Amino acid sequence: MAEGPTLRQLRYFLRTVETGSFSAAAAAEFVAQPSLSEQIRRLERTLDAQLFSRTTRKLQLTDFGRLMIPLAEQTVRSADDLTSTAREAGALSRGEVLFGTFSSAHQYLLVPLISEFRTLHPQVRVRIVGLNSSEVAESVRRGDLEAGLVQLPIDEHQLKVSDPVLVDEVVYASADPTHTAKPVSIADLAEARLILSETHWQTEDPLRRGLSERAAAAGVEVRPEIEVEFQMAALELALKGIGDTLVSYFTVRPYESANRIFVAPLDPPYRERFAFITRASGGLSPATRRFMSLAHRHIRGLRSKAAQGDRH
Repeated sequence: MAEGPTLRQLRYFLRTVETGSFSAAAAAEFVAQPSLSEQIRRLERTLDAQLFSRTTRKLQLTDFGRLMIPLAEQTVRSADDLTSTAREAGALSRGEVLFGTFSSAHQYLLVPLISEFRTLHPQVRVRIVGLNSSEVAESVRRGDLEAGLVQLPIDEHQLKVSDPVLVDEVVYASADPTHTAKPVSIADLAEARLILSETHWQTEDPLRRGLSERAAAAGVEVRPEIEVEFQMAALELALKGIGDTLVSYFTVRPYESANRIFVAPLDPPYRERFAFITRASGGLSPATRRFMSLAHRHIRGLRSKAAQGDRH
């Protein structure tokens, strides 16, 4: 079996592209130019394709060389991620994760995330607080938690807020397919047998505030017939046909896929944005920093599934 390209060859190739010459690439990699040039030639022989057009004036990429760049970058980046993961796994033998998140995150994010973290770091304690985003923000501000994943907007006072890392959509969920035949307007919500979650956080919950603003603009009033604390409880009641509810799509997706419930978008759509928060003046322990790093990767996986259009 023919050997494939080595990581060293791919690194040398990318460095040559970056610097524009074999001599500059060799200097940047702290190797002799003949050694680097020989590795590039071996790479070309392995691929049975020329990567550079060698002229007396300038080193130029061939068409195949240009196609190689993103593939080489992805391979090298994956290898670096693997090395980093192994290094961090060996370094974390104790400590505690202090992390907060919105209450429905356990439905689709926390279980696989915590499972992987504990496999990598079995000696590290994990304390996850699942509250409303506004309470998570306050806990991080007080220093009770080191970091959190919250729904925006929040009060950013004394906090460092990342760019949004995840976007979800609030959908209307019903056991009756006729209730989801078309997008649901705020006027429709005012007439519905509605079940809403986040009872305790009515004035601070982003969705509750958003609904109130839409209702005021339309001159209607949205009054739920049933209010519960947790989104999952509202969904379970909707599954039984007791009423209809509003739920994040990542939460309801498994039930829709199993044909246990029907969903429709809101009109206009209502999207939820989520971001990481930390204290503006504080650092992170190695355990919490590692947990957040893994969370980023799991969230990228969720985004990838959404991009593949598994809803439609």
